Amino acid sequence: MRIKWFGQSCFLLTSMAGVGVLMDPFKADSYLSYAQVEQPADIVTVSHEHFDHNYLAAIPGQYEVLKGGVDRIISGISIKGIKAFHDDSLGKERGVNTVFCVNMDGINICHLGDLGHRLSSSEIAAVGKVDILLVPVGGVFTIDCEAAARVCQDINPQVVIPMHYKTDRCQFLQWTADDFIKGKQNARKLDSSEVEFSSGSLPSGMEIIILKYPA
Repeated sequence: MRIKWFGQSCFLLTSMAGVGVLMDPFKADSYLSYAQVEQPADIVTVSHEHFDHNYLAAIPGQYEVLKGGVDRIISGISIKGIKAFHDDSLGKERGVNTVFCVNMDGINICHLGDLGHRLSSSEIAAVGKVDILLVPVGGVFTIDCEAAARVCQDINPQVVIPMHYKTDRCQFLQWTADDFIKGKQNARKLDSSEVEFSSGSLPSGMEIIILKYPA
């Protein structure tokens, strides 16, 4: 399976059979100046109703939209939504956030959306085994670098891909990917927005991979 990052929290997961799952498409504007996502997909997931996570208008063609506590199998892809929160006060500040768990080609991918708190033991149990974790690290509206590192330890994936952090295209967040990997020996940067995985080639220990957003 292949993972492509478009910036912010938007990823396309593509199975070996060519099924595409687009996660958290954003609306490009002066605050978020990544290229507008106009990526066809079979399934689109939305973690919460903010402009940088729910913009469907630019996505062409027909697709199925998944929100909230779903538990579906579509075209051989298993997708489960788990209720969490956009802040550390049970959603009182910014509302509910859905964590999406996707099983594709025998690999378990977890997209944390705009998670704003450390997961409870029951939430971690609901998430289950995670091979690849897509985790926000930018702070301000989500967990920051320090909290994200704790969440990674709690979930214990084999691969961590940071998202939703400060870049030259997104200035309203506090922390960068470099801030997140500072002092960590298990991190590498790719000169690409895409990376491929197979169930038999995942690292034996936790590895952090920084993707390059498309030009």
